[in-house]
Amino acid sequence: MRNSTKLIILSVFAAVFCALYLFQGLNGSFDYALPRRGIKVIAMALTGVAIAYSTVIFQTITHNRILTPSIMGLDSLYLLLQTVVIFFLGSNHITIVNKHVNFILSVSTMVVFALILYRFLFKRGGQPIYFLLLVGIIVGTFFGSISTFLQVLIDPNEFMRVQDKMFASFNNVSGELVWWALGIVILTFIIGWKSFNDLDVLSLGRDTAINLGVSYDRVVKLMLVISAILISVSTALVGPITFFGLIVANLAYQFFKTYKHSILIAGASVMSIIALVGGQWVVERVFTFSTTLSVIINFVGGVYFIYLLLKESRSS
Repeated sequence: MRNSTKLIILSVFAAVFCALYLFQGLNGSFDYALPRRGIKVIAMALTGVAIAYSTVIFQTITHNRILTPSIMGLDSLYLLLQTVVIFFLGSNHITIVNKHVNFILSVSTMVVFALILYRFLFKRGGQPIYFLLLVGIIVGTFFGSISTFLQVLIDPNEFMRVQDKMFASFNNVSGELVWWALGIVILTFIIGWKSFNDLDVLSLGRDTAINLGVSYDRVVKLMLVISAILISVSTALVGPITFFGLIVANLAYQFFKTYKHSILIAGASVMSIIALVGGQWVVERVFTFSTTLSVIINFVGGVYFIYLLLKESRSS
């Protein structure tokens, strides 16, 4: 089966799941329920596409299919930021109560952190990508440790607000924030679209890409910045989803079996929409909100991550 046919079939499934989520059980309440469901579907599609795109390009530049952009510590930084604000300023502060202020603060903090980290490391010359990953792991662990320490000391009532930030949720997404995030993601896609062909060459390795005329350092830096922006936007919009990108990216590699990033990114994006919209439908209609979608994704993703590690160790 051709990859274009596979992509069309997946798109049909995604459309079916979206329609099922939007229209099932409306019972005539179109004016009230349909707009709210529509915002949630757009938020899920936006989050899925952003995570899928950032994960695929991140794995291409690192040449490792078991890594995700979360390894750079952005999820840990987001949780640390929310914990610090609630710990020192309280849950009634404007940075927590006002979703617009919280969104802007979270996105800007994560993007600035990523830019400072990249700027500091790339000054050393060459392309220290593995050193960058090592620093990201250490910084992420450090942020997580500080967050845990503050959460132990925080007031129990305030901790409930922190706990809400620890898991991704699509139930209270602000409609205005969705449109802001959509504009940022579209702009990022337009900037990164021209580099799809360069990514195809980058997957062959650094030396081969340079020999074929690709400006390796420039493309890698651009992709790292794009990846950081997309992860920051998706995390600030709905919360951290640790293993989701790992799942959809590797499923796209196995299902399409191609090197073309235009197909891989499109396939992973459609798969992410199916997973998020279908998963949220199961959470609401089957589990009746007794659990959250992020808990299910992290559990499945953790098991899948262990499977990939065992698979890689056997092949090596």
